[in-house]
Amino acid sequence: MWKFSTAILLVMLVTTGCEQPKAAQGASDASEKSATAPSPTTTSSNPLEPIMKITKTDEEWKRILTPNQFYILRQKGTERPFRNEYYDNHEAGVYLCAGCDLELFTSVDKFDSGTGWPSYTRAASPGHVTETTDEDGSRTELTCARCGGHLGHVFDDGPPPTNQRYCIDSGALKFVKAEK
Repeated sequence: MWKFSTAILLVMLVTTGCEQPKAAQGASDASEKSATAPSPTTTSSNPLEPIMKITKTDEEWKRILTPNQFYILRQKGTERPFRNEYYDNHEAGVYLCAGCDLELFTSVDKFDSGTGWPSYTRAASPGHVTETTDEDGSRTELTCARCGGHLGHVFDDGPPPTNQRYCIDSGALKFVKAEK
């Protein structure tokens, strides 16, 4: 029995990245969407499936990203308002990370903030977007949970139901149009 239990524990640690799944932590509300979920993040509809982190050198990123994508995702750059690809996109679909294709936002949660950047009320899935404090402590930075790419910032001046405005650089995203 001990060997069997140890083997199960070992498999659980390897598959969850040594983190306890959110369900086992006594999560308060599974329907709550949080960009800073402490549990493993997901790439599918299974909330217990961990995201496999991607780590690359700057040279590797430069080979797969456009110069604008590299500037935004890897150097924490910001593009000009009203002069970016998705701020005025009103088509149905999903927005993926331009660096690693993780689903970050959906058109359902997109709104016109008047700022000139694509804005969303929430992330597509809990844990796909990570929140950290900017180096100067003035804003909350958003990064991709899989590749760590800089996406933009979140502010508390969005519309209900979340009152959040996820202000994202278009260069950090790839749009995939919904099938009809």
